[in-house]
Amino acid sequence: MRTSLFQKLLWGVLLLAAIELALLNLGTAAPELRWRMALATLATALAGIAVAFLFSRTLRRRIGRLRVFVEGLVAGPAQIPLPGSPDELGALAESLGRVAAQVNELVDKVRLEGARRDAILTGMVEGVLAVDKELRVTFCNAAFATAFGVSGPVPEGLPVLRLVRDPDFLEMLRIVVASGESVKRRMHLTGADGRSFEVQAAPLAGPSSSGAMAILHDITDLERLERVRKDFVANVSHELRTPLTAIRGYAETLLDGALDDPDHRRRFVEIIQSHAIRLNNIASDLLALSELESGRPPLAPGKLSVLAMLEAAMRTVESEAAMRKVQLGWGTVEDLQVMGNKIKLEQAFVNLLDNAVKFNRGGGEVWVEASRLPGGKVAISIADSGIGIPSEDVPRIFERFYRVDKARSREVGGTGLGLSIVKHVIEQMQGTVSVESQLNKGSRFTVVLPEA
Repeated sequence: MRTSLFQKLLWGVLLLAAIELALLNLGTAAPELRWRMALATLATALAGIAVAFLFSRTLRRRIGRLRVFVEGLVAGPAQIPLPGSPDELGALAESLGRVAAQVNELVDKVRLEGARRDAILTGMVEGVLAVDKELRVTFCNAAFATAFGVSGPVPEGLPVLRLVRDPDFLEMLRIVVASGESVKRRMHLTGADGRSFEVQAAPLAGPSSSGAMAILHDITDLERLERVRKDFVANVSHELRTPLTAIRGYAETLLDGALDDPDHRRRFVEIIQSHAIRLNNIASDLLALSELESGRPPLAPGKLSVLAMLEAAMRTVESEAAMRKVQLGWGTVEDLQVMGNKIKLEQAFVNLLDNAVKFNRGGGEVWVEASRLPGGKVAISIADSGIGIPSEDVPRIFERFYRVDKARSREVGGTGLGLSIVKHVIEQMQGTVSVESQLNKGSRFTVVLPEA
């Protein structure tokens, strides 16, 4: 139990008075003199008590103000003013004032750095998670929570198991906390919609606690692009190897003596020519696709007549259709105008019509339609009564080199790039292309473009 300064002074004065009275009682002075001395001692004691009380109250008030000031140092710059006096307490107050200014400056810096850190971590597109040694959440930014389908802020102290239920990820955090070493892995995390992440976990060591921090970098799109690149290289290699092998084989046959065989040399040269044309078509389509994917701004669009574009494309495929006995027909075609590049849009229509003819059956039909849609859009449809597309292949037909029937595609001489070119051309003109198909019943490709 604390004793106030006044109480200590009071007890001291009373003790001194008691000692003096005891000495007087033991002395040899006359009773009257002892009585006067006792009164003087009592008066002195009372005066001392009064002075002690006043001094103690003043001192207690000043010390109380100092205590309140010290306890509120971290609350901010608005503090209770310190008393000023030339004594030791005044010097102490001045020292505390200087310390308070320094403490406030340090606290402001810490708060500013903390706010900057929180803003950076919260605004990162990478997921950031910090845990303590018991694997309880100490920080989680919005990107991490969103990756695992959590809406709203993640409460501090939440067990990580309730946020992430991937055993490999949890084991990784345990290893980092236990060993104090950084770990980096690629993971397909459970609960993150099958997305892939490059996870880098590092220890967090403090003076009173430890833990780990994990940063999730989403590499799903990078992995997809890597697969596309590998598929592209493999498909290009295969598409180039087939005609090159044929050209080399027939050329060697001619050089080995077939040049003197009048019954076969012309056919061999025609085969070489057809494969050379196929190589040229592949190179042309690759260049066209590369130009579309380069990101270079397209040429300034102009007003184009849909009817004129379709008529030009129909004339281009007429001979192929006649050779395969496919009937070209017209549905309802309104004379509408769209904004776009003439050469590229005509190429897109030619590719769609060419596919509709090649993947048709003898005696089949191909017809085109064009109409106005609400919202200033124009819809152009190219339909056929051909072999159709299986439902599982429909989502992939606009990929480069993807073929539904590889044997038939090579037979009819396609490069596997036509629909990919169509998709890029139409999207570059702020439009969309879609397909509806039924196996053995036919397909319908619909192009939607803004009306001029």
